[in-house]
Amino acid sequence: MEGSLQLLACLACVLQMGSLVKTRRDASGDQLNTEAHSAPAQRWSMQVPAEVNAEAGDAAVLPCTFTHPHRHYDGPLTAIWRSGEPYAGPQVFRCTAAPGSELCQTALSLHGRFRLLGNPRRNDLSLRVERLALADSGRYFCRVEFTGDAHDRYESRHGVRLRVTAAPRIVNISVLPGPAHAFRALCTAEGEPPPALAWSGPAPGNSSIALQGQGHGYQVTAELPALTRDGRYTCTAANSLGRAEASVYLFRFHGAPGTSTLALLLGALGLKALLLLGILGARATRRRLDHLVPQDTPPRSQAQESNYENLSQMSPPVPQLPRVCCEELLSHHHLVIHHEK
Repeated sequence: MEGSLQLLACLACVLQMGSLVKTRRDASGDQLNTEAHSAPAQRWSMQVPAEVNAEAGDAAVLPCTFTHPHRHYDGPLTAIWRSGEPYAGPQVFRCTAAPGSELCQTALSLHGRFRLLGNPRRNDLSLRVERLALADSGRYFCRVEFTGDAHDRYESRHGVRLRVTAAPRIVNISVLPGPAHAFRALCTAEGEPPPALAWSGPAPGNSSIALQGQGHGYQVTAELPALTRDGRYTCTAANSLGRAEASVYLFRFHGAPGTSTLALLLGALGLKALLLLGILGARATRRRLDHLVPQDTPPRSQAQESNYENLSQMSPPVPQLPRVCCEELLSHHHLVIHHEK
């Protein structure tokens, strides 16, 4: 009986202690909840979405808000956005605000396409990206710096992923020489989601081979290894947003073995002969012109003047006669002299 009473007493103690512990936990729980509510105003934190989707050519907004341990901060600050990786990735945007100013002066905007939408004084670093391209896809990280204490700066660790979508676009299609006098065709297209490529042509039995993109996840390449027939070969790229096509033509010279080499040699010799004939003809024409020019040259006026001077010297003084008589006399002497010669 005494053992039973002791057991009941112990159970009562355990129940009372349990209720005491629970009460303490409730009290401490209320305090912890209060700290949790007040924590954002007393520590650094950043809130960014996991992913933002937009189409190529449009604009996208990357949201970013933060909290800091200061109740009120009115000193100079700097807002920064990076791409690729946190802390060490290249900066795509940076602006600074003077003490007491809510205007953040832009110091860096890559290609002029990044613009701050938020107000850092109000804990908002949201960024707008204009004229999106597929190359803009990736992760972006926001950062804020307060001048002064080295610990007064914070940067998002995981960042926000920007996913740019686009319909397919064929960026290159070509025919290249292959082994054993064969030819192969290459087609490269880009898009997001990455497009599926297919070849069609005069030889439907040919199958294309998918190749890895040249350093871009949104580019794909397909190869047609052997073009067995002449004609038109078409590459088609398609994804959930659309499709694109491009074609290339193949025409080969068909002839007997060695014919092409002989034709090239004969063509080269004929061209040299034509050049030689042209040079000889030009020289002959120039010589003819050189012989014809002296014969066609009219007599110089100086020779005529010298004849008249000789006549005036050989003739005796002539009295002053009318103009008509003088002209007749001069012409008479001139004829006589010419006759003697």
